Amino acid sequence: EVPVLFKQELQNKEAKEGKQVTLTCELSKPDTPVKWMKGDTVLYASEKYEFKQHGTVAELIIRDVKSVDS
Repeated sequence: EVPVLFKQELQNKEAKEGKQVTLTCELSKPDTPVKWMKGDTVLYASEKYEFKQHGTVAELIIRDVKSVDS
């Protein structure tokens, strides 16, 4: 089976504290399960984090951004 690759990797984004930011990556295979992590910590959907996936594009939305989210 062909491995899944990043067609577009995550890009750094800036956001003001208290606002939200969306991080996006594009994969080589549609609807591939994505696990979002910050360092070694797996992120889970919550009031702070929302995950969306449309075909090959995966998004992480971080709400109420704080400096610790960098």
